[in-house]
Amino acid sequence: MKLQHVIPKSSLIPIFMTLSSRPNMPKLAALCTMPNFCAPTTPSVRENASTKTPTATLPPASAYVHLPFCRKRCHYCDFPIVALGSSSSQTDDDPRIQDYVELLCREINATKSEFQIDQPLETVFFGGGTPSLVPPRLVSVILDVLRSKFGLAKNAEISMEMDPGTFDAKKMENLMKLDVNRVSLGVQAFQEELLKACGRAHGVDEVYDAIEIIKSCGLKNWSMDLISSLPHQTASMWEESLRLTIKARPTHVSVYDLQVEEDTKFGILYKPGEFPLPSDTDSAGFYRMASQELAEGGYSHYEISSYCKTGFECKHNSTYWKNNPFYGFGLGAASYLGGMRFSRPRKLKEYTSYVQNLEKGLVDCCGNNDVDVKDMAMDVVMLSLRTSSGLDLQSFGEVYGGHLVHSLCRAYQPYIKSGHVVCLDEQRRALTVDECDGLLLSKDDNLTRLRHVRLSDPDGFLLSNELISLAFRVISP
Repeated sequence: MKLQHVIPKSSLIPIFMTLSSRPNMPKLAALCTMPNFCAPTTPSVRENASTKTPTATLPPASAYVHLPFCRKRCHYCDFPIVALGSSSSQTDDDPRIQDYVELLCREINATKSEFQIDQPLETVFFGGGTPSLVPPRLVSVILDVLRSKFGLAKNAEISMEMDPGTFDAKKMENLMKLDVNRVSLGVQAFQEELLKACGRAHGVDEVYDAIEIIKSCGLKNWSMDLISSLPHQTASMWEESLRLTIKARPTHVSVYDLQVEEDTKFGILYKPGEFPLPSDTDSAGFYRMASQELAEGGYSHYEISSYCKTGFECKHNSTYWKNNPFYGFGLGAASYLGGMRFSRPRKLKEYTSYVQNLEKGLVDCCGNNDVDVKDMAMDVVMLSLRTSSGLDLQSFGEVYGGHLVHSLCRAYQPYIKSGHVVCLDEQRRALTVDECDGLLLSKDDNLTRLRHVRLSDPDGFLLSNELISLAFRVISP
């Protein structure tokens, strides 16, 4: 799984994007060192916010569907899964899957829409777990329920996470007949010893088989997932994985840095930053290597952990980065509706009770649009700065006030000078340090020439903890 719940998987976080969870925000990870630069004093966001309230009332156009089944639990995984057994690749008649899908469909049908106008879903993402273990006929049932409940746009992006060794050409073709048109392939590494060390259920031969199946079936839109900072991983191993990934020619690549979580096997065995895990310096080197190698391979680094060929950005994940609302269904899934972020129970028994209560009308997961403006502002900053587009200062200022924009830019001045933060004008031309200084010396809060700020690649992204936590201190002193 990647950030397809709300943000990419917390155990496989985007490198150095380990921000703490805020109220109503699903966990990302632990907050790193706070910045040395103190945020300037600014009036409260509520005082500065304009009457143009955030678009919390927009109807969702995306749905995340959690299919929790795996052959076995990987050593780094702390996500809600159901382990079927390492030999479970033929799952057509497994009652555990059938019962879960029935429960999932009950949840979808019981979900009430509080929006005046519904719109068809433009993206659906099946995450897990290993969704490719679910038989296509049951995937069809879920899609039919989504279509009946919300509608599906004609050219909707329908993505599915798939692991090597869990599908053949027939299953791939059957899924494509259901309009599954994007695959996220969980490769993680091209070294047998690293796959075994992670507790992965597949080997390198199955990786190559999976790549061949995807290509032979004619699927164009597919992503490959890699993990850096694994135990005993070396720079040469990482370079080999990147090189073989580029050779396979996926249209999208996701690169995740290992986060050691408590209550996992890795959490018991290892301490972050200590051998056999790479040091923080080595992890930063892996990130820089990925940025350089993938750029040379023709991939655009459009989000802190995501690279793609032209036109192949993940539309579903872009819903998250744009802070747009989305439905979440299934065990542990999170949704963002009416300005409220809401996660379902992670245990099957509690999830079953949740669905029963939802059917009885005892659960309100649509929010009441009474959003905290500071929280909304922090969401916008955090999610925007994950992307190469960065933060649109004009739009941000229209909602939260020009004074806050000015304060943010002033707080970032040392980082603008160091090259970690880049300022852009309305044509997205990078402004010089002197140009930025001149604009920020003005007492006018209307910084018309200063249209966007973004983090530089790779150094700004590597410092994203510090830069985004600094923004939080400006927004909520």
